[in-house]
Amino acid sequence: MIRPMFRPMTDSLSELRDELREIEDLSSIDQLMEWDQQTQMPEGGAVARGRQMALIGKLVHQRRTSTRLGDLLGSLRSVQDEDSADGALVRRATRDFMRARRLPTDFVTELKEHTAASYVAWTKAKPNNDFASIAPVLEKTVELSRRLAGFFPDQDHVADPLIDEHDPGMTVASIQSVFSGLRKELVPLANAIFDKQGPRRDFLSRSFPIPKQYAFNREVIEALGYDFSRGRIDEAAHPFMIRFAAGDIRITTRAQEHDPTDSLYSTIHEAGHALYEQNIAAALDGTPLGHGTSTGVHESQSRLWENRVGRSRAFWDRFFPRFQETFPEALKDVDAEAMYRAINTVERSLIRVDADEVTYNLHVMLRFDLELQLLTGELKVRDLPEAWNARMKSDLGVVPETDTVGVLQDIHWYCTTVGGTFQGYALGNIMSAQFYDAALKSSETIERDVARGDFTQLRGWLVENVYQHGGRYLPDALIQNATGAPLTHAPFMRYLETKFGELYDL
Repeated sequence: MIRPMFRPMTDSLSELRDELREIEDLSSIDQLMEWDQQTQMPEGGAVARGRQMALIGKLVHQRRTSTRLGDLLGSLRSVQDEDSADGALVRRATRDFMRARRLPTDFVTELKEHTAASYVAWTKAKPNNDFASIAPVLEKTVELSRRLAGFFPDQDHVADPLIDEHDPGMTVASIQSVFSGLRKELVPLANAIFDKQGPRRDFLSRSFPIPKQYAFNREVIEALGYDFSRGRIDEAAHPFMIRFAAGDIRITTRAQEHDPTDSLYSTIHEAGHALYEQNIAAALDGTPLGHGTSTGVHESQSRLWENRVGRSRAFWDRFFPRFQETFPEALKDVDAEAMYRAINTVERSLIRVDADEVTYNLHVMLRFDLELQLLTGELKVRDLPEAWNARMKSDLGVVPETDTVGVLQDIHWYCTTVGGTFQGYALGNIMSAQFYDAALKSSETIERDVARGDFTQLRGWLVENVYQHGGRYLPDALIQNATGAPLTHAPFMRYLETKFGELYDL
């Protein structure tokens, strides 16, 4: 059941929502420029785009910290104590206001202009294996990240304010506790699998024409529920989902002719993010609650659809005939079971976004640890490639031959702050298992439905228990309400041990 969100508005509530909508609209203009920068903008527009994005960032920050907004929130102080959508809106708007007030407008403008320029530098450095060219830029990013954290001195760790922005309520200490327990169980499982013979994968390096990949991917995500009347797909160097409004939620992808899984799973991943955003209650649009509640919860949805659904045997029972029909020459000697086993190969790998479900979180932990060291000054940017390669060798048993497939592979440190985002990927994997198990308990037919290409039951449970609420609840409350338990990695490890135990005869 989709519950009504807001009571009839008082004058102050009405004025607050009008003010917040204008701030959201300004932020959407900034998002639109970012989307254009990563998909359409010619190289010559980079300098002007950085200036334009800095200007919009300045205007948004001025509105977010205005006396008018502060007065409106002050007049609604009693409302924020209510256990209601109105209370949640005032609480969230107040939290955002108090956080924004700590940041000087000049700093926000400087950070915005720098990260726009940093992204452009990364798009050149990565393909050219040229870390040296971007190292000074990254040094500046680290400096700005520390300065940002410095505006929140009442924290135990320099990274805590950066983490709290993306995963409210989480800290370095709480994440390290989660990661420590997870790592103790992941490493033995991965090592046991590494000793086994992997499945046949040779057919995935055959020729898969890119236009046909895109057509197949579109068919898949339409079946999952992505609404193309409110979205579109474009190409980008690093796939992402972006939201401009409830009626305009876009995704990007990329493709390689000799690896169709890169495009397929990046498309499903971003569609998972978009399914979350497209199913937030309409009443929340134009408010701070009209978005997913945290990076971790958002990643739980991209990973749920990408892995629990898209890498399942049931999924390939349904979609392999169409996949084979689309690529008859490449798949003439392959069946659905071979495809299922191939896309679930566990191996030591270099690239995070291509990593299997067992080793993926080790990639995330590596990045999380390195960015903490950068922020504390324990690690210098100039030494980052060496530190990266050493961790890759110790954690995954492989060493990148180039920085392109090493320290330059991810966009994150080159388009935003250093710190605050990577932990969400591992948290998302953990949450995805917890949400999926709760959905299965509500309907025993979900996995049979997936094998028939019917995602109604699963999507309906997610809409009811996760999506419709947007940012109304903090992550801990959302997880507890939806699953009946606090965050725990036990369902995730149980899923991995069951699935890969069967695949690798452990």
